[in-house]
Amino acid sequence: MTDGQRVVEHPTGLRERKKRRTRDALLHAALELFTTQGYEETTVDAIVDAVDVSQRTFFRYFASKEETTFAVQEMVESRFLSELRRRPATESPFEAMRSAVLCAWNSIGEAIEELVTVELHMRTYRMIESTPTLLAAHLRRSIDLENQIAEVIAAREGLDIETDPRPRVAVAAFSGVMRVTGQLWGQGRDTSVDSLRTLTEIYLDHLGAALVGNWHAPVERTAETPHTSAG
Repeated sequence: MTDGQRVVEHPTGLRERKKRRTRDALLHAALELFTTQGYEETTVDAIVDAVDVSQRTFFRYFASKEETTFAVQEMVESRFLSELRRRPATESPFEAMRSAVLCAWNSIGEAIEELVTVELHMRTYRMIESTPTLLAAHLRRSIDLENQIAEVIAAREGLDIETDPRPRVAVAAFSGVMRVTGQLWGQGRDTSVDSLRTLTEIYLDHLGAALVGNWHAPVERTAETPHTSAG
């Protein structure tokens, strides 16, 4: 590498890092304001004032307040889809989804911490669940994600998603478990990513038995269920 090349590349790296810092600062400020004073009560002006930038700068990184609310969740979902596409073809659809979500959670804690604290992510999740407009958006996004997952599963299995119901049925069952574990995690005392991963694994491992098993038989547990009561 020549001196001339270093002069060209160094400013570009600085600009990209500055852009990343600005975006992260806007995201953190937005989520803090949303979770402390309310989503509807927080304006874009309040967010940019907290970071000391212009509205124009905000809209350079985010299309709306709603986009900032779901930015971390979007990252988590993208990580899951990437993991799912990499799963070996020898795995069954459910095995692939289970492995993908658990593998994603192995590293997602650090990725979340690069943007916000896990504690703030937890507060944001609770805010979404308690804010009607955001809950509606959350459900809409969940449907879109389920469709994407079903398309990946159908492609893996060489199926026509329009004529074979199995990809959508499998994804609906999987997504239902994910919603339940997310809600239980959001109500619990342990806000760690490890607690969410453990809870997810336990509930996914009981899906088959819940659908076709004998409910009067003793339940076998591979791990201690985390304490999920609120308080």
